[in-house]
Amino acid sequence: MLDTPLLRTARLGPTDYWNDSCAADELTYAIERGATGATSNPMIVLDVIGKERAHWEPRVRELAAANPAWTEVELTWAIIEEMAVRGAAQLAPVHARESGRKGWLSVQVNPANYRDPARMVEQAVRFASLAPNLQVKFPVTAAGILAIEEATARGVNINATVSFTVPQALAAAEAVERGLDRLAAGGGDPRKLAPIVTLMIGRLDDWLKALVDRDGLSLNPAALDWAGIAVFKRTYGIFKERGYRSRMLAAAYRHHLHWTELVGGEVSMTIPYAWQVRFNRSGIEPVSRIDLPVDPAILAELRDKLPDFRRAFEPDGLTPAEFDTYGATVRTLRSFIKAYHDLQAAIRDIVLPNPDVRTV
Repeated sequence: MLDTPLLRTARLGPTDYWNDSCAADELTYAIERGATGATSNPMIVLDVIGKERAHWEPRVRELAAANPAWTEVELTWAIIEEMAVRGAAQLAPVHARESGRKGWLSVQVNPANYRDPARMVEQAVRFASLAPNLQVKFPVTAAGILAIEEATARGVNINATVSFTVPQALAAAEAVERGLDRLAAGGGDPRKLAPIVTLMIGRLDDWLKALVDRDGLSLNPAALDWAGIAVFKRTYGIFKERGYRSRMLAAAYRHHLHWTELVGGEVSMTIPYAWQVRFNRSGIEPVSRIDLPVDPAILAELRDKLPDFRRAFEPDGLTPAEFDTYGATVRTLRSFIKAYHDLQAAIRDIVLPNPDVRTV
């Protein structure tokens, strides 16, 4: 493997990093530099189609011609699944090398089904059947918590996403624990699963910055870059205390502190390709910082001036019924659902291109 700061991060101890995309060339770059997983969602799939147009446009037309009765929704999901299986194949050597503990490709259930646990579980079971190292992403909504437990009990390896707060992460971890216990009671082997609980730390920062702008607040500008890190570190401590069998993952990178402050933890980081390149060129030598607390003055300012930070930071700051209406959740769900519909439109434009009116 190529020696880089991100590879040295992994060598310090239990910290792993993933490629935050399933684009083939980007995943190859990441694996060569120590990445042990990857992820996708409708936004990522849409981006990959744009980057790999020479591959995916002919493939979409081929599938459409071979399946003339398919709806554009069916065609869209066929492409999502094929892209996920391709990424899983790239990670298969890592999966084998790590005895199934790593080398997973996460694929997201339909984000528009965030209120329907049965539909999410049905789709998850299908995804899990497509490749031995496919992991399924569920939103941490009220319905998503139910789906996470049920899918885990059925032997699906889950990744809890659309999650920004300590209470969401704890609820997801508890759901996994119930699911693993049910799996064992039914004769399954929980040790074959490697469940993930994600905190989208950059998206929490984004939400709080939007509130500051909306409400005309004045804060130390540096404080807002520490909110997601503070939530992640507090959650990590609780996970260790309670012995949860889920591994935490940091997502939505915005700056290098989202990497350096989490080094040394038994955690994973899903890092976009552009940030990997930047980090690997940075000259920063990673050292373990996961146990270093966030500056108390920064925490005090965030707590005092931003009620939504308090809700995110306190273990009882949100009830499951409030997960769906928390600002960062709403913004992210809306963006994922929009990307899903944009992806369908992109597939439509390939199959049914808009004619140039000048030549009609």
